[in-house]
Amino acid sequence: MSSEVELGSGLDEREPSKTAVSGADKPFTSRAHRLRAMVVYVGAFVLWTAFIGFPNDPIGVFLWIWAAGIAWNIDAPWSYHRRFPADWWPVLAGLTVYYFSRALADNLGVPVHKQMPIDVDRWLSRTFGFGDQLPTEQLQHAWCAVPCVTETPTHWYDLFFSITYGTHFFLGLTIAAVLWVRNRESWKRWMRRYIGLNFAALFIYFLYPMAPPWMASDEGLTPEVHRITSRGFSAIGLERANIILQGVGNKVAAMPSLHAGVTFLIAFYAIQRLQSGWRWLLLLYPLAMSTALVYFGEHYVIDVLAGGVLAGLVMVAASWWERRNSAA
Repeated sequence: MSSEVELGSGLDEREPSKTAVSGADKPFTSRAHRLRAMVVYVGAFVLWTAFIGFPNDPIGVFLWIWAAGIAWNIDAPWSYHRRFPADWWPVLAGLTVYYFSRALADNLGVPVHKQMPIDVDRWLSRTFGFGDQLPTEQLQHAWCAVPCVTETPTHWYDLFFSITYGTHFFLGLTIAAVLWVRNRESWKRWMRRYIGLNFAALFIYFLYPMAPPWMASDEGLTPEVHRITSRGFSAIGLERANIILQGVGNKVAAMPSLHAGVTFLIAFYAIQRLQSGWRWLLLLYPLAMSTALVYFGEHYVIDVLAGGVLAGLVMVAASWWERRNSAA
């Protein structure tokens, strides 16, 4: 069975043909001008990444995505390029509220949960025949060293998992940008799910702040494991840079794992919209992300499973809401 070749066209097949910009309004850009502009854009992005770091916050990612759109349609008038931020500002406002609200989640007087995920992950490990060691401990011992420290030599999979981890910060918004260009209704459907997942996770962070594996280890609650998230990037001299939302974060916003949740959401949404039998291979993405999160000491297995369940619930809720309102 043939695959739907283009992301935008594949996702739009079951929806009315409503594009973000009508065919008559789409500007013409010559190939020569586009090529030169994209070469400049890619060069600027590479230099930024090499000397400052890979864009890591939603506003920084948005600015680079917008710049890519400007370069792609470099001959378009500025009035055309202004449509992008005009449509996207509510999304960015929502994500900014999410980021700053998440930073408050461990300051509301709710006790930080520490033992539950340890007990559950040990139970899962025993149930599947891996003994009493935590999955994070087992992976770091097998793939890194005992103990896994900065001086330990890196491997190809460290870079692979670091790249996989880093996709969380830009892939959801990049998909949204492609959909915005191709089909406005598909863009709305995706953003409804993407923003919905972020705020559903935020609500849980307020109710259930939880220490991740590396923090539990630092407090002596588990055997020694380390937070080695940037291990692969450090091996090639790259960093992740939060330029706009610098320093905004929450160390106990761990249950559920939003990193895992977003990858599951991407896979679920694409599987729902595409028709090729190959679409099920998209589940390898959340599998790789989940493995990275556990290996890096960022999350327990129960966290990534909860992220997948939450993504599924958001998909069901959004689909129900859209069916209800289309029938009204």
